[in-house]
Amino acid sequence: GILENLGMNESFWKNKKILITGHTGFKGSWLTIWLKKLGADITGFSKSVPTNPSLFETVNIEKDIKSIIGDIQNYELLKETIKKCQPEIIFHMAAQSLVRKSYEDPLETFSTNIMGTANVLEAIKMSEKTRVVINVTSDKCYENREWLHSYREKDTIGGHDPYSASKGASELVISSYRKSFFSHLSGIRLASARAGNVIGGGDWAKDRIVPDCIRAIRSDTPI
Repeated sequence: GILENLGMNESFWKNKKILITGHTGFKGSWLTIWLKKLGADITGFSKSVPTNPSLFETVNIEKDIKSIIGDIQNYELLKETIKKCQPEIIFHMAAQSLVRKSYEDPLETFSTNIMGTANVLEAIKMSEKTRVVINVTSDKCYENREWLHSYREKDTIGGHDPYSASKGASELVISSYRKSFFSHLSGIRLASARAGNVIGGGDWAKDRIVPDCIRAIRSDTPI
């Protein structure tokens, strides 16, 4: 199938216990769709459905997965969820993801993106089965030098606006947990993926390039 052609091995993912935080968001919804098609046993943990309409509700992603509505700032609920579902692989995608909102509510942004990440990594200690953790952060985690070339993995972490700063700080949390608790002796592999802007169907979020263009065209206003 098409997912096999993309390098996603069905035999590897079939019946794997997966936890996805932020599974109701745009990226989280697509990841859940793909892993469902590959036969994974998925538990989702998310604060809410972030947009109306949403990809999550439009294609009924909640069917055939365990969907838990909870805030990653709630450490006890997160810990109990991980302890109960014992995921082998965790994708941590739950976040406050909007730059403009980070100016309006910096405390919520810092709390969600920094302490939310710390809560996930701390809660993993309660799991006997977890082997791989992928934290999805952002390419905004780098100090903005206004370079013409792309940023590289070893460039300085930073960020001017609260969103970018929170992503840089979450990278430091990840690095600290990797070095302090999840060494090669721990049996858990911890990595971060610094994603840039992603485009695709079912994106109704605010301040997004393609959705904003479509909204402008439909309302006959300048892009």
